[in-house]
Amino acid sequence: MNTDQTLSQMRTLKLSGMAQAYQTMLQMPVNEQLTADLLIAQLIEAESLSRSHKKMVGNIKAAKFRYQAAIEEIEFIQERNLDKNTILRLANTSFIKRGENVLITGSTGCGKSYIASALGYQACQMGLKVAYYSMSKLLQRLQLSKGDGSLIKELAKIEKVQLLILDDWGMHPLDNQTKLYLLQIIEDRHGKSSTIITSQLPVAAWFEYINEPTLADAILDRLLQQAHRIEIKGESMRKRKKLQEKQLQ
Repeated sequence: MNTDQTLSQMRTLKLSGMAQAYQTMLQMPVNEQLTADLLIAQLIEAESLSRSHKKMVGNIKAAKFRYQAAIEEIEFIQERNLDKNTILRLANTSFIKRGENVLITGSTGCGKSYIASALGYQACQMGLKVAYYSMSKLLQRLQLSKGDGSLIKELAKIEKVQLLILDDWGMHPLDNQTKLYLLQIIEDRHGKSSTIITSQLPVAAWFEYINEPTLADAILDRLLQQAHRIEIKGESMRKRKKLQEKQLQ
């Protein structure tokens, strides 16, 4: 079998990373080409890296993030009350493996959604499945799935993701049926996977927001039991960036 046939078979077998690496190695001078054992090792490593990259890209696409965000771009200025060590510890994603939650609160524009998205991107890069929902879209999706008979399937899909991000918690009123859906989602994920919630409401106001004592107790008990709390202070980051842009003009 010649090299062209070998490359063709690699592609047929969907070993694209291996095929690309092999093609690159074939272009090396003869005196620099690898021994058989090193060649096989590098081809396997190239295929593994290629598959990991494809998985990461697929996870990011499936998550449907609101922002393209990165941990490195988060601003840890003093007035934000944002502890860098806390964010970096969360960025290693071990909290997801432990089934812990992250609750991010602060005023509008302070960067809650960006931080949640950055942690979500980090999880995708670690090969984990993430789903990002604004609360309005989640509630709408649950209502639509109830109408077309796919609610159980939709709830099962949410349960399976290793990190669920619920953005803008507390912005929309909840009817009794929706509260039950939320309880089921939180119950199904409790202790097995993680949820990040962003909210303009302080955590102390969430009980009143749910506005049904029994359901509020059940939901908040599961959310708060193993949770990291991040309370962001300071002015709107959007306003701050606009001011900086004007000053640079």
